[in-house]
Amino acid sequence: MKAWFNSCSRLVQVILLLIPVVNWIVEILVRGDEFLHTKGLIDLVMLILAVLSVGILGWVDLVWSLLFKHLIFAK
Repeated sequence: MKAWFNSCSRLVQVILLLIPVVNWIVEILVRGDEFLHTKGLIDLVMLILAVLSVGILGWVDLVWSLLFKHLIFAK
């Protein structure tokens, strides 16, 4: 999921992160995929924050993906 999201154009990334419920689902899927591949502590913390923030972290990731074309700590 992470590779798919990072390969999308910025317009698609922005649209996915602008829609509130879709933003939360995409955030959880990308963070979960990142954690399953790396098993890192930071990835686990970000996954938990994504679940608990109910989309608020997605707004931060929207700005981050506009600047760097990937989510925070999910390169």
